[in-house]
Amino acid sequence: MPTPLILDTDPGVDDAVALVLALRSPELDVRAVTATFGNVGLEHTLPNARRLVALAGRPEVPVARGAARPLVHPQLERAARWHGADGLGGRAEALPDMAPLDRRPAVELMADVLRSATEPVTIAAIGPLTNCAVLLAAHPELAERIGRFVVMGGSLGGGNTAGAAEFNVYADPEAAHRVLTQPEVPVTLVPLDLTLRCAADADWVAGLAAGGPTGAALADVIAAYRVAFREHYGRDAVALHDAVALLEAIRPGVLHTTPLPLLVACDLGPARGVVVPDGRPDAPGPPVAVALDADVDAVLGEIAARLKD
Repeated sequence: MPTPLILDTDPGVDDAVALVLALRSPELDVRAVTATFGNVGLEHTLPNARRLVALAGRPEVPVARGAARPLVHPQLERAARWHGADGLGGRAEALPDMAPLDRRPAVELMADVLRSATEPVTIAAIGPLTNCAVLLAAHPELAERIGRFVVMGGSLGGGNTAGAAEFNVYADPEAAHRVLTQPEVPVTLVPLDLTLRCAADADWVAGLAAGGPTGAALADVIAAYRVAFREHYGRDAVALHDAVALLEAIRPGVLHTTPLPLLVACDLGPARGVVVPDGRPDAPGPPVAVALDADVDAVLGEIAARLKD
């Protein structure tokens, strides 16, 4: 039976690849897509999610409006440099007309999906964790209906924003702390340490473009992101952060994990948003399954195969 899934996202170029990947994978029963602020503002991420659902040919999947800002402090940094002002490399308007908007707020839609489910629901969170943190706080009685969180975020090494932090966690550290340190729901964390190793090269992108109309549209979305990646890292490649995490939701165990209790720095200093492993033998926090290794070629090959028309 397909795994019931809620996809919480802030599209975003790599989110776009992940969203289409989820909707094209028969192993998943995507029951909701919930948008949050993140790479760009909610005024862009929400219509982007609706356009991508339409691009994937799945307009029946409900899409709902989520958080427009972090739980506590204002968002300090966005990622237009990487994703373009519209979040999709300047290509948002070239995508199909938007799928319908569900009128329920995102957390209400998430709760309704959980209440109606007869088996545990996976929540794949590939943006800031604000919607997920609010869900846990507002509906603690539904935690037992969540099979696990699969989260793209964090870094045990250097980050990609504001010093040592990773973008999704830095966007709302308080929400990340709430999700990553709670004991009720298992968490699999897919950090930069692995996703940067899974960067797709020029041949991969060319294969995506040649795979059919959907892949060609995604390749167009990726183009500006690819330029930014080359300028920053000196490699002609693109990091598929969110698609790598989504593949773990599709095929549990495809990424190799290490259990680590984690803490998130929520102060306002230069370490804000840093994910810190708690290596003490008596660490009080629940262990998070941190994905630190994978067969990179197999991961990239499987993502590419699932995106062909």
